Amino acid sequence: MTGLATTTSAATNTAPQQRGAQGGGDPAAVIAARIRAHAAGLPDVDAERVVTQINDGLWPGATEAALRERAIEITSATVASEPTYSKLAARLLAEHIAEETASEGVVSFTSSIAASRENGLLSDELVEFVAAHGAELDAVIDEAADDRFEYFGLRTVYDRYLLRHPEHRTVLERPQHFMLRVACGLSQSVEEAAELYSLLSQLAYLPSSPTLFNSGTRRPQLSSCFLLDSPKDELDSIYERYSQVARLSKYAGGIGIAWSRVRSRGSLIRGTNGHSNGIVPWLRTLDSSVAAVNQGGRRKGAACVYLASWHADVEEFLELRDNTGDTERRTHNLNLANWIPDEFMRRVEADAQWSLFDPKETPELVDLWGDDFDAAYRAAEAAGKARKTVQARELYGRMMRTLAQTGNGWITFSDTANRTSNQTARPENVIHLSNLCTEILEVTNDSETAVCNLGSVNLAEHCSPAGFDFDRLEDTVRTAVKFLDRTIDLGFYPTAEAEKANRKWRPIGLGCMGLADVFFKLKLDFDSPEALELSTAIAERIAVVSYETSARLAEDLGAHPNFNETRAADGVLHFDHYENARVTLGRRWEAVRERIGRTGLRNSLMIAIAPTATIASIAGCAECIEPVVSNVFKRETLSGEFLQVNRHLIAELKERGLWNEQLRQAIVVAEGSIQGIEEIPADLQARYRTAWELPQKALIDLAAARTPFIDQAQSLNLFQASPTIGKLSSMYRYAWKAGLKTTYYLRSRPATRINQTTVSKAKPAQIETVAEDVACSLENPETCEACQ
Repeated sequence: MTGLATTTSAATNTAPQQRGAQGGGDPAAVIAARIRAHAAGLPDVDAERVVTQINDGLWPGATEAALRERAIEITSATVASEPTYSKLAARLLAEHIAEETASEGVVSFTSSIAASRENGLLSDELVEFVAAHGAELDAVIDEAADDRFEYFGLRTVYDRYLLRHPEHRTVLERPQHFMLRVACGLSQSVEEAAELYSLLSQLAYLPSSPTLFNSGTRRPQLSSCFLLDSPKDELDSIYERYSQVARLSKYAGGIGIAWSRVRSRGSLIRGTNGHSNGIVPWLRTLDSSVAAVNQGGRRKGAACVYLASWHADVEEFLELRDNTGDTERRTHNLNLANWIPDEFMRRVEADAQWSLFDPKETPELVDLWGDDFDAAYRAAEAAGKARKTVQARELYGRMMRTLAQTGNGWITFSDTANRTSNQTARPENVIHLSNLCTEILEVTNDSETAVCNLGSVNLAEHCSPAGFDFDRLEDTVRTAVKFLDRTIDLGFYPTAEAEKANRKWRPIGLGCMGLADVFFKLKLDFDSPEALELSTAIAERIAVVSYETSARLAEDLGAHPNFNETRAADGVLHFDHYENARVTLGRRWEAVRERIGRTGLRNSLMIAIAPTATIASIAGCAECIEPVVSNVFKRETLSGEFLQVNRHLIAELKERGLWNEQLRQAIVVAEGSIQGIEEIPADLQARYRTAWELPQKALIDLAAARTPFIDQAQSLNLFQASPTIGKLSSMYRYAWKAGLKTTYYLRSRPATRINQTTVSKAKPAQIETVAEDVACSLENPETCEACQ
């Protein structure tokens, strides 16, 4: 047994214990000793209880490895009662991984690289880099860093990210080897590799999953998002788009694709004198193609289709995810998003009519926004080109119904996206859509597929009960921006259109995660003025440092080729578009503006807040900028499901002597809510409100305040336990008025409840009559429950 020498628990340096099957000792005794050693220093962990459970369940021929796995099962299942067991489970899993890699001869970073190279998993460049600097890189590894993982984070790394033997699937790298391999794949020197590895090993910053999957491998597709413009209204163009989507999705890219140029149903096809079946059959084909693409076995393909709300097929588009109706006109794999101009929202407010057009008859509308769109749209109406006229509120209500029933049909605002983008200074550069998760906004056209490389700062690791560490945040951002820019040059591009756009614009998307953890640590209510002030200050600091770093990179390496076509080249920065921007670093911004005038920018866009679902799990923090959805939640891995609790809440309850099994059961029965539980003080009930219990106005206000410092967008989920057309219509109108560019899923309560044998399952939300409800809410928005 060789794993004990390199295990990363606090007990790493304890004296060697009895050995198991390989060492000649009793396996149960060895595991009992390891459990006790790993539990050392962990408060509230009863090692003897775990040992007793192991001994009570012993079976003939049980091996040390099998008993360790049993110990991991027992401890991970106990996390819901006592969060500290997460550390014990993680330590046991780290030891298990060390044993597994040792069976492949892996005991160091260089031996991990050798084993992966022998199995054809790594790029020649990475192999040569490690061969030239092996001893130095081995010394970089922080053997204690695995102890920073919570169990679920380490389990996620083990199940999904570590390189494995192609045949018998044993892992060929340990977690710290994995992180250093990712860092080396992006570095030009040992010093650079150590710089990035330090952030990764501290869980202070993580790049997105494609970079984690592929950095240093033979096919380093490092990008997260690809955005394709609508195909032309031609057969060859449509099938070429299918091909591009398949190639991009194959290598773990999330797809956003517009479909607004394709003619509507009933449109005359002059070549055959027939009539078009509209966009639905084409999207059905795309739906099947997306479902068929498997991203290397790691996750299924995924795509979102964007349609302009003036397109004559918009009503059929909104039915694509319905569970009723003609199955031949449904798509169950595609996500849907509405690309909405301001003119539509104004007509909704005015209770006016809205005209729908066939893009074959009005092709100019696709590439226009703002005043130019308004003029062209009204001219098309005056010319009698409308296919159909509807009440704007009725169509808006249908959008709200689709959101309420499916969570889909995301609301995104085309004019705001274009008006504020650095890339749209010239009329020929137009944003036609966002991406799969609504945080990317980049120019597309027929020959350019927009690309973005993402990474997120873990804000929780930059905060302590004493306060938020802005100096450390700045250091992290400088490193993150440098390496995100590097991915553009090192990445593999599945299509020529993607490579062309990415090298031309060089956009990156630095985001954040763990904001809720920051509020918990500093004892701030999510909807408090202090939380709003801190959230905005963090956003501004990330932005200003990103711009400073990009300008420095431009000075050293050159500005991106399209710099002269951007607003920054004209001296306009993103926050300049927002009169109410809470700018507190005025002198610093002016210095940045002056420097950009001299050096340009290396990157046309820099900030985007992605959902971070998986990397937040690795880091052990709350997702992106969201509140927690529950104080008791279920985590799923390839190895099973695990119930967890909000460790911040439990820590505060322990401080007050309130935490016990009876209270835990009460929270579980309440499905993770602590509202109305008498034993819990009012201040904790306020601080630990879930996303369902917070006013959605607070989420929108937080997003709006940080928007001036986000030059792309943010994945903003909104939450309604029991959505109604009235609540939703007011909520999304408020988001538009607040200046948001995009929104993401509408989360409804039934989809996220923890199933319990003692709690009946929720029924789907019932949606009342559209017309009356929309009119009521829009004319009296201040009374909307959603925004209180």
